Amino acid sequence: MSKLVFARHGLSEWNQRNLFTGWADVDLAEQGVEEAIKAGQLIKEAGIKFDIAFTSVLKRAIKTTNYVLEFSDQLWVSVEKSWRLNERHYGGLTGLNKADAAAKHGEEQVHIWRRSYDTLPPEMPRDDKYSAHTDRRYALLDDSVIPDAENLKVTLERALPFWEDKIAPALKRGKNVFVGAHGNSIRALVKHIEQLSDDEIMKVEIPNFPPLVYDFDDNLKKFDKYYLNPNE
Repeated sequence: MSKLVFARHGLSEWNQRNLFTGWADVDLAEQGVEEAIKAGQLIKEAGIKFDIAFTSVLKRAIKTTNYVLEFSDQLWVSVEKSWRLNERHYGGLTGLNKADAAAKHGEEQVHIWRRSYDTLPPEMPRDDKYSAHTDRRYALLDDSVIPDAENLKVTLERALPFWEDKIAPALKRGKNVFVGAHGNSIRALVKHIEQLSDDEIMKVEIPNFPPLVYDFDDNLKKFDKYYLNPNE
């Protein structure tokens, strides 16, 4: 048996302000720090020992990962960062207040952009201040793979190679894996793990807290799924 623990980053400053965040590199809010610390404490109380950890290249997920490892007394565990675990890119919606976006584009249109599996939001202009094309953390990537907008379908296509190359092989070797990531990158991997339909995954929400745990058999075909209970 192997364990995979997903922790969505704690509440961010933009979550708190109800802004579309995506690839914008915003920090954790004070509540988010507390959530990450509590997640680490829950993992420690559950006796879960990690062999390796993965996170995105966005600081809200990186800091969450660090807090989780620190407060589960596992700060020494190796951490690999990858852009493939980044949040979904919200394109031209990035930085907009969700209520303001609904007033501008209509609630129904914004709902489609947010919740449709395969409808793209408006693309972000390449000269936008939040554009990833000029961000040096992506300088080693081919410019053609850097997105200007993503839906959940594209997010899964981007995250799946990392699952196949890094996460799944570790689990198949019996390793316990921690992934500190984002609501939509985690949802994308959950869709793959559970073989959910396009409609089924749209009903799935990943909370900032508590952590989500999968217990797998050796071939990753059977699993138990549960959230760590902060009340136990």
